[in-house]
Amino acid sequence: MSHPLSRRSALLGAGAVAGLALWDGPAEAAVGAAAFDATRERWVSLLAGGSYNYAYTDKTEAIEGSANAVLRKMEPDPRRPSLWPDLPLKDPRTGNFNRSYNRMRTLALGWATPGTAMHRSREVAEAAVRALDFLYEHAYHEDLDRRGSNWFWWEIGVPRALTDTCALLYDGLPERRLRRWLRPLRRWCPDPERRISHPGVVETGANRASKAMAVAMRGLLTYEARLVKRARDAVSDLLRPTSGPGDGFYRDGSFIQHDVYPYTGSYGVDYLESVAKLIAMLSRSPWEINGIGNVYHIVERSFVPFIFDGLMMDCVRGRQISVQGHRDYHSGQKAVEAVLTLLETAPDRYARRWKPLVKGWLTRNRAIPYDTLAPLPSVARARALLDDPSVPVGPRTTGTYVFADMDRIVHRRPTWAYAIAMSSERIGAAEAMNRENLHGWYTGDGMTYLYTGDLTHWNDDLWPTIDPYRLPGTTVDTRRRADLAHGRRRLPPTPWAGGVALDGEYGVAAMKLVAGGSSLRAKKAWFLLDDAVIALGTGITASDGRRIETVVENRNTHDRHPPLAQGDGWFHLNGVAGYALLDGADAKAIRMERTGRWRDIDKGATTGGDTTPVTRHYTTILIDHGVDPRKARYAYAVLPGASATQTAAYRGRVEILANSASVQAITRDNLLAAVFWRAATVETVYGPLAADGPCTLLARLDREHVRLAVSDPSRTADEVKITLPWPVKSVKEGDRGVRRARGAVTVEVGGSRGHARTAVVAV
Repeated sequence: MSHPLSRRSALLGAGAVAGLALWDGPAEAAVGAAAFDATRERWVSLLAGGSYNYAYTDKTEAIEGSANAVLRKMEPDPRRPSLWPDLPLKDPRTGNFNRSYNRMRTLALGWATPGTAMHRSREVAEAAVRALDFLYEHAYHEDLDRRGSNWFWWEIGVPRALTDTCALLYDGLPERRLRRWLRPLRRWCPDPERRISHPGVVETGANRASKAMAVAMRGLLTYEARLVKRARDAVSDLLRPTSGPGDGFYRDGSFIQHDVYPYTGSYGVDYLESVAKLIAMLSRSPWEINGIGNVYHIVERSFVPFIFDGLMMDCVRGRQISVQGHRDYHSGQKAVEAVLTLLETAPDRYARRWKPLVKGWLTRNRAIPYDTLAPLPSVARARALLDDPSVPVGPRTTGTYVFADMDRIVHRRPTWAYAIAMSSERIGAAEAMNRENLHGWYTGDGMTYLYTGDLTHWNDDLWPTIDPYRLPGTTVDTRRRADLAHGRRRLPPTPWAGGVALDGEYGVAAMKLVAGGSSLRAKKAWFLLDDAVIALGTGITASDGRRIETVVENRNTHDRHPPLAQGDGWFHLNGVAGYALLDGADAKAIRMERTGRWRDIDKGATTGGDTTPVTRHYTTILIDHGVDPRKARYAYAVLPGASATQTAAYRGRVEILANSASVQAITRDNLLAAVFWRAATVETVYGPLAADGPCTLLARLDREHVRLAVSDPSRTADEVKITLPWPVKSVKEGDRGVRRARGAVTVEVGGSRGHARTAVVAV
């Protein structure tokens, strides 16, 4: 379809194409207009889809409905000024100018999506031109001052929305006006690697990837090859793993943003989404991204362990857990979308694994409306995958994953998963910025996340309604807290946080708790088994005159209290898990309804939650250590999916070998698991197990061999000598630095950054 506003064919004849050819260097060929157009159109197809849209009438109608609402409510008022009455533009600190450009993107998507009634409408394009003129004059141009508003809106938020809008509306926009609207990006987003508002800051991770998208699109829209090349090169740098400290992807799969915070499920997803779309957009173009193999490794190392049936685990979503419009299924959907996009170019060895994996996520999570969350092209790719009989439904991912570089551990079994969020002098306990995550005080203090068949537990208004002083897994001082302050970091003054895994089936995690603003101290350990999690705590001490509690569980049961059975030292919550006390300590169960508002935990300018009260039912299981405990302890088992009968009989299933200030250890069958806080010896049925320094350890006896895994979460030792209960004859196979030493095993852990050393030894 053509109309008077369409002008590229007129402007870019054969002579004009020659004039637009640009050189990036003496060894590179000139790039003609056709390459720019083809690449830009590929991007539009990723946003708006194509002829298959007609098969998705409901989705197309939803896009059209949103776009019509934007158009219908548009009332330009230069006196106020505002483009929509509810978004006055006078004060940039409100973020309304950023919201306004997001609405323009919604309108442009309706115009560009085949099948909508407004598809390529001249009247809609003219309205969009007037609106973009208005925003340029009153909200976003090169001569404005930020006046203390969020730098992100100026350098990433608006550039991304504006370039998407211009790409979608491209054939309906006058050439000179388009260049005028994009001119502010020369000031606010000229280079993916630079932060204009904070000179000296080099962009990393998701911020650089997002800026690269905006710079690449500006280059495509204005026929400037140097900009597209700059964006490509900036992203290529991101594909290399970092050894830290600071932002980026690490070799163990960790992802850090803002220097000290685990953010795989938020900034990491944004990064993956941007990179995946850049790879797809620039494929088969003069700017194709080379050396992208590490992106596929990143998907498997960094993202797959944290995706549970299409949900992104909250332990790596940072302050985004408090944002009402960004639940775990939103982050999961973006990750799924990125993987589906990468499947377009992924080598066969990845595609063969990923297709069943994604099909399993989508099949098991029918409660989450993927069709309404994802963009239409992604919905079409998902539907094609679901309908492909040659692709089986993949099972849930299983394994134990230790992310030593971000103090996170994930233990996954066929029917459940368990994640632990820790902190240390390297990794922040909780981030609060832009008045978000105001009550996240204890989310990095050993909080545990149990995932079961109830896929709505974490996303059903949990964060505004759960008692933030009683998060599962934590040991807390019951003092009242003020809202977390913007940008204030808390790095607990201890190096102790981390763990080790063995055979993808067993794990150990440990952290030294140094509570913020309190004298509370404790040593906490978790032993991750094939059917249970054993939690031990010791040295629980405080002196502030307040009560100390350990929270075994705090479960969101939605709109009712399910059956709760209990007996001598055990509880069973129907449909969730059993909980067995292993040391005879008393615990209590509390059942209550809790009411909260999203606004209580997020007052951000553009993310702030609403003030509508929401109520949910909770079952809380607590161990009360009393006021000012001295060297208190706890020991309990979490038994996901167990019956009440199995829970009642569990107490003798695992033997606690030690729960002291020097060592915490358990044994079951042929497995030994221990946390040595310092040099110590513990007696086992086989004989003494000892370590001459700090470490976490797993040893599994298999006839005449022992499979061994050791790490030093304290990062203080150079090597650790492990004396097993059996004399070591030889090291059959193992990582470098593992060797036999006088019937024992010596493990070099210096410089390992808390990562494991494994071996098979003959005994």
